[in-house]
Amino acid sequence: MHTISQYQDFFISYLKNQNIHKEPENLYEPIEYILGLGGKRMRPVLTLMAAEVFDANYKIALPAAMAVEVFHNFSLVHDDIMDDAPLRRGEITVHEKWNINTGILSGDAMLILAYQYFEQYEPNVFVALAKLFSKTALEVCEGQQWDVDFETRKDVTIPEYLKMIEYKTAVLVAAAMKMGAIVANTTEKEADLIYDFGLNLGLAFQLQDDYLDAFGDPETFGKQVGGDIIENKKTYLYLKALEFADLNDKQRLLELFESEIEDNSVKIEQAKTIFIASGADKITQEAIEEYTLKAFSTLDKMNIDNDKKEILRSFGQNLMQRNA
Repeated sequence: MHTISQYQDFFISYLKNQNIHKEPENLYEPIEYILGLGGKRMRPVLTLMAAEVFDANYKIALPAAMAVEVFHNFSLVHDDIMDDAPLRRGEITVHEKWNINTGILSGDAMLILAYQYFEQYEPNVFVALAKLFSKTALEVCEGQQWDVDFETRKDVTIPEYLKMIEYKTAVLVAAAMKMGAIVANTTEKEADLIYDFGLNLGLAFQLQDDYLDAFGDPETFGKQVGGDIIENKKTYLYLKALEFADLNDKQRLLELFESEIEDNSVKIEQAKTIFIASGADKITQEAIEEYTLKAFSTLDKMNIDNDKKEILRSFGQNLMQRNA
């Protein structure tokens, strides 16, 4: 197997060789733009890594990895429109750089483009990949809708929130790994186990993202710090703060998330103060560790070499130590 940085290089090289620049320019240029903004390429890296975990050459997984990355970025383009987000990976978002209509249409084209990459596989592999992809894409949409619904609800529960982030984020991480297993022609049992590994890692990843949204470094986070607070998102931090804050802080937090405050910086700082005072920040970090360890426990059930288990475990540990 290779290192994470090598998988990133392999994928970026493949990405750069894709002939995405076509006419009409206003449809394809935004696609090139969002795909070129960088990021850690975590999902495609997982697809390549999973293929080699099951003794296949990473090269056969490159089209599937590309499909995952294109779909992920499609979801970001549309998410940014829905959230009216100004920044993505430290750069201006597609709908801000062009316009909302361009963002919608280019995003739609990306969804179709993602499917086309599966056409490079044999029929039985194509069917398995397309079936998993369709299921995952629909779940991501369901998760996004729940996320939107939760903004105006006052009765969101922790189980509901965890289901939302499972669908919105974790299932794509899980599917990325299972796609690598599928193209490697491993057994259904092993493919399902690596899916479970990815699912729990994805949950930990999203909880970490929630934490960094409030407490991350603006210089490295790549998005607007406090964006979830501004948008009144009922994150794990928020829900745990409501659960454990004293009566005054609980009431203040509810007011912050229900009223219009002209100065967003005041809203962010007051919410963060309550997150810390209630212990929600530490509880969230504990949940991140819990799901990471749950992912690692799945590795013990897999019929793969110990050195490969250690590579996957190391990847998960590094992911949870990120600051962006």
